[in-house]
Amino acid sequence: MTDESDFERPKTTKVGYRNPPEKSRFKTGQSGNPRGRPKGALNLATILERTLREPVIIVENGKRKTVTKIEAAIKELVNQAASGELKALQLLATLVRSAEEREIQAAAPNSSGGGTKINLVSVNIDKATGLRLAETYLARHGRRLESASPE
Repeated sequence: MTDESDFERPKTTKVGYRNPPEKSRFKTGQSGNPRGRPKGALNLATILERTLREPVIIVENGKRKTVTKIEAAIKELVNQAASGELKALQLLATLVRSAEEREIQAAAPNSSGGGTKINLVSVNIDKATGLRLAETYLARHGRRLESASPE
């Protein structure tokens, strides 16, 4: 009923979109990226982690102390925030929020969200401290606080 010639495929293949010529196709069993990524090549996250963990010597209270670069950066950020630098205070609040969120997620990995909101960062300062911080901030930016006297 059918002839053997019906089952034979022609040697010529159609060349076009997604059908490259046979001579330029990858050989069977050969990778498309033979050299690939070199062994030992690091990605950005690894380089960043290694760099932030490098030790650095700081002077604290007149004493030399060896800490990691990330510790030194966090100390500097906290010091700037305490001195009234608004951007540093905002960044510090964001970092604290992020750290607390990770801590909560690590403590309860299987809990469902349920739509409840948790206030993660609450800063309780007295009025005198708040006025002093505001006064410091305004003094840095060339303004004065009108009622700077604490009650």
